[in-house]
Amino acid sequence: MNSEPELKQRSVVSSFIYSNAGENKVALFRRSEKVRTYQHHLAPISGSIESHETPVAAAWRELNEETTLTSRDLDLWRQGKPYTFADPSVGRQWTIFPFLFRLKDHREGGCGEEGIQIDWEHESWQWFGLDTVKDDEKLFGVPRLKDSLRRVWFEGEMNKHASKALTAGLAELKADHQSGSHELTSIALKAFRDVIVQMSEDIDTKWWETARMAAWHLWKNGRESMGAATLNAFLGLFADMEEIVYETNDSKAKRERLLALLDHHLDKRKQMPMHIKRSFGTYLQSNILPTAESQPPSSLIILTLSSSSTIRDSILEAFASLPILNLDLRILESRPLCEGVKMASSILSAFQSKFPSSSDQHLKLTVYTDASAALASKEVDFVLLGADQISDLGSVSNKTGSLPTVLSAKHVCPGAKVLVLSELEKVAEPGADSNNSPEENDPKELLGCWADSGMKGVKILTGGIEAAGRGNMNYAVEVKNIYFEWVPAELIDAYICEEGTLDATVIKEKAQWVKQKADKYFGQL
Repeated sequence: MNSEPELKQRSVVSSFIYSNAGENKVALFRRSEKVRTYQHHLAPISGSIESHETPVAAAWRELNEETTLTSRDLDLWRQGKPYTFADPSVGRQWTIFPFLFRLKDHREGGCGEEGIQIDWEHESWQWFGLDTVKDDEKLFGVPRLKDSLRRVWFEGEMNKHASKALTAGLAELKADHQSGSHELTSIALKAFRDVIVQMSEDIDTKWWETARMAAWHLWKNGRESMGAATLNAFLGLFADMEEIVYETNDSKAKRERLLALLDHHLDKRKQMPMHIKRSFGTYLQSNILPTAESQPPSSLIILTLSSSSTIRDSILEAFASLPILNLDLRILESRPLCEGVKMASSILSAFQSKFPSSSDQHLKLTVYTDASAALASKEVDFVLLGADQISDLGSVSNKTGSLPTVLSAKHVCPGAKVLVLSELEKVAEPGADSNNSPEENDPKELLGCWADSGMKGVKILTGGIEAAGRGNMNYAVEVKNIYFEWVPAELIDAYICEEGTLDATVIKEKAQWVKQKADKYFGQL
């Protein structure tokens, strides 16, 4: 008996270039006869993912190679849920990673469609209305073209009102650069509730699949770098939703129960910060209160950065409960958005309300520039960090500046303890600290700060960036505006969450739970 030939496995990116100038449309490219597969078929910009690359890095590389477009001309708008299919006609099993990139116009500093310069892999390209992209012989597209597009343009798979609610939720998440991941997760859950309200179809297996895909988009295409908490919240919610979805009640009754369940989960989230505050107070009492042979310290010295209402309230409530009269609180400014300045203002206001002038307890509040992290670390007792993600090995993703702060404190004051105050839901799937690319934000935030302060040379630098982007120059100029970085686990002394002080075993168990549930609810979409 002849066996079927083994299919070669290939992981590829499929990047759609989208324009919302006038009507919504995508560019499709006619593949040339020189490519190995699907000659003369219409396709997005596609290519294999190299062994050293993340899918998003491969997508940017292929776009530049095949169209000359760069991040100056494009925004990564959405990523789609990867999927796999076999095509024996070309001897391949494809795993497709779909992406949607928005083409910037000239007002945004991009080249517009004039910047699309195709290479030898294509013989032509043209715009197509999103609803005209189909898997049929008339279009003569690559296999599963419509499926790849629908994974990044979900509007084609949902009713108009539900897709509008999801689009609005994604826009709110993308634009919010002030809220922490706890607040962003609540925003994502509220947006998901809005989507469920608008999903008026019968609640069946297809409805459940569409709902889970909407949640996947809110997790991945909102603010993925802060998305571990959102993922955890959805996974916990789905375990309860699933029971209702498969009940025999009519859809109206099930929808009412689902909305009540969502409201319950949103209410529960309000209690998390209170439990973390208690855990922090317990930790301090067990670590700094005197033994029978010693006296309490005269002051408590804490260094922190960025902005976190949980850290703010935890510090003040713990201080109020301790027999320590002086709180020396040092806060780094946290550029470019200066959340640390806002944090200092918030703490001062809260202290004035909590501690009257007649109180014996006193606050010394100092705001330092980020570059002064080593100076600010002198004699500190604790460095407090929030967390946007915690990896299975205990590394922590937090605001850029966290790693230099921790390294400075460990060098200047080796006895200082580095504490992470975070909800347990921030624990991500295994590999989170190596799989995600850094979130790069608009350099204009930095350039604008420099220009507003009257800094000399900003115009020359801006001109250099624009000139280098046009090509044919013997120099390159970039301004990086990266919000988050990882602090290795070996630099962290304790993780304090709503369940108390964690150890590495609990974090690893939580990460495995996240992986198991994510595979269950998102794996087959």
